[in-house]
Amino acid sequence: MARTQPDVVLMDIRMPVMDGIAATAAILEQADRERRRAPRILVLTTFDLDEAATRAIRGGASGFVLKDSDPEFLLAAIRTVHAGTSVIAAGATRELFEHFDGSAGGAKQVPEAFHSLTTREKDIFQSAARGLSNSEIAQLEFLSEATVKTHISRILAKLSLRDRVQLVVYAYEHGLTS
Repeated sequence: MARTQPDVVLMDIRMPVMDGIAATAAILEQADRERRRAPRILVLTTFDLDEAATRAIRGGASGFVLKDSDPEFLLAAIRTVHAGTSVIAAGATRELFEHFDGSAGGAKQVPEAFHSLTTREKDIFQSAARGLSNSEIAQLEFLSEATVKTHISRILAKLSLRDRVQLVVYAYEHGLTS
């Protein structure tokens, strides 16, 4: 993988030697060790929401799609992930985030890195965590889309997050959604 350096990896969640979750972690760790850009990973699963897909998202995958998706949808999902946006199988979004919201019992502690965000970045973080697009956030905050993109990039960098799915997971895991 290090020689070819793909932009997107289509990862089957269930494989004979190493499962997709372990393979995802290995790919991301290797890219981090080698200080190179990690590929975006799109996981293939059989069910709308299974524990493996949830663990893959938590482990750094940029999204998941069903194995029986139409070829056109699969190509669109690959292009979407390549462009830096996340993809979640239709119908699974609410269940996915409910899983993350309920998965960490007890009081949730806000990470120190979150406090490094400016007030404007926290507002944009909240909107992105609710699933709003850049254009919707721009309208809400009276900003240009380019400015929103800049803020999202800074938020991701400050929180060491890979993409918007990771931002949403972070928000739910730490009780930062309103």
